[in-house]
Amino acid sequence: MILGMVSLAAAAILARAAPGVEPIPEAQVVRLPVPQDPTISFRLWFAVGSQNDPPGREGLAALTAAMLADASTQRHGYEEILDKLFPLAAGYDASVSEEMTVIAGRVHRDNLEAYYPLLIDAILAPAFEAQDLERLKSQALNYLENTLRYASDEDLGKAVLQSRVFAGTRYAHLPVGLIESLRRIRLEDVRAFYREHYRRGNVVIGIGGGCDEHLVQRLRTDLARLPEGRPAALPPPEPAPIRGLQVTIVEKDAPATAISLGCPISILRGVREWYALAVANSYLGEHRNSSSHLYQVLREARGLNYGDYSYIEHFPQGSQLQMPPQNVARRRQMFEIWIRPVPHEARHFALRAALREFKKLVDQGMRQADFELTRQFLAKYAIHYAPTTMERLGYALDDRFYGIAGSHLENFRRWLPELTLEEVNAAIRKHWQYENLQIVIVTRDAESLKKALVANAPSPYRYPTPKPEAILEEDRHIAVFPLEIRPENVTIVPVAELFLR
Repeated sequence: MILGMVSLAAAAILARAAPGVEPIPEAQVVRLPVPQDPTISFRLWFAVGSQNDPPGREGLAALTAAMLADASTQRHGYEEILDKLFPLAAGYDASVSEEMTVIAGRVHRDNLEAYYPLLIDAILAPAFEAQDLERLKSQALNYLENTLRYASDEDLGKAVLQSRVFAGTRYAHLPVGLIESLRRIRLEDVRAFYREHYRRGNVVIGIGGGCDEHLVQRLRTDLARLPEGRPAALPPPEPAPIRGLQVTIVEKDAPATAISLGCPISILRGVREWYALAVANSYLGEHRNSSSHLYQVLREARGLNYGDYSYIEHFPQGSQLQMPPQNVARRRQMFEIWIRPVPHEARHFALRAALREFKKLVDQGMRQADFELTRQFLAKYAIHYAPTTMERLGYALDDRFYGIAGSHLENFRRWLPELTLEEVNAAIRKHWQYENLQIVIVTRDAESLKKALVANAPSPYRYPTPKPEAILEEDRHIAVFPLEIRPENVTIVPVAELFLR
């Protein structure tokens, strides 16, 4: 590695950094001071994401961010940076979603002076070394070709569902990219993307914890060395309408069957109606919560799987996270039901059971007792969404993205006690429907499942252990619950053909 060589993009930035440049405007700063916190949290949000990937270069936004946060700078090689960060018990990383790129880091304030230059250099003076790009491309390709395809059927199903619901839009591919596109990306692509999107007008500075005003001003001044301007904003995606039940079966020699289903929804957080729908969603399938309805029906009563959840906002890394993530905000959301893997012989039955419960909720609404219990639960549970300064800072940036004047977390506390059952059921009727859905099933022997689905064949399930008669009686209804699926609406895709282009 020749550390004396300066990348063209970074050299151009430093050359344009005239002494009289105005600091980043105050309007582009989000503060979350917590004087008693001995650490300082940074979240530097650039308004760019995978939606900005050029066609044929899907994954470029994520690779560019990784070349800042996980690679060499002009002053230090990658290994040297790791060596410098280790004794500080600190670090920084990049997260990229459809519409947000965030460079985040946290350090004890006693180590700030050693840490800060490393963080700033990562953003202002990346080296863009070829060996770093090849390493990061290899990691991304390994994730798509091996980890996602073969190590996590749950994440695989959720990823394919995203691509089907938003097919033909800039949300259709995962932020990590597509296999053939990643292989085409070169250093000049990364440099050009960096020059276009990492600009003064495109950044919001998020800082929280035990910081002082001097540090805020230092950040505003240093980041003003970025080129001026801001790229033109892209319009939000407009997914095509879903006609009927559209089924994608991923053919794979899987040990069990993973199921995901969903559709686009138009509502975004920040309005009272969203929190009404959040109550309904918490009742139906609060993430990782055993009291939710789907969990009770499929796991608790029948022991079919590990859990069953639902979502009204994008929730990546659901198999790793307990609470909702921050900084994955976007202008189009989808409703999703996630059925964790069930035995192959229960796959048709489990799909029917989930859709039957969802249909009952949409048609009949919530009951008063369930509403009261769920509202009380969610009011307390939401307090735990952001226990740390770093997480609260993430929510504060999301508030800026969605244009929430106050705070999303405060809205839970303010509106949940006021909501009525009528508001919740009205939100259900307005935003949820069960007739037009994308369904993704990761399983083996896909052809036999397709035949059973399009024939609407009964799907009784035989339990390995005895069940109460009340459960068996309800199962007889589940086994023949009608699924109107036309043959032309079922697609079988071998797992090896996913995420190619």
